[in-house]
Amino acid sequence: MTNVVLTRALSAPVGGRFSVGSMDLVSWLSLALLVCGVAVVVGAEWPRLSERLGAEARRKRERARRKSQLRVLRSETDEFAASVERDLDQLPTIEDYDRRN
Repeated sequence: MTNVVLTRALSAPVGGRFSVGSMDLVSWLSLALLVCGVAVVVGAEWPRLSERLGAEARRKRERARRKSQLRVLRSETDEFAASVERDLDQLPTIEDYDRRN
């Protein structure tokens, strides 16, 4: 017998429109509770949302994009080593200081 009642509640009358529910039945209190629930969820998830959608996330994405375009330039290692040795040879040492005094 309950199947018959359920079927009648969900079926449209002859010549009428089919309607499962109506917004007329939703009270202002129900809507206020729904809005409060959404606000609580957004408030609880705000750190994660701001991490993905905030200004800091935008800066991180831009930095990652810039870093992906960087390349390491490889130069002649022998030439560099010779340059470093020349620079080191020209630096004053403790022995030079001792000789002057």
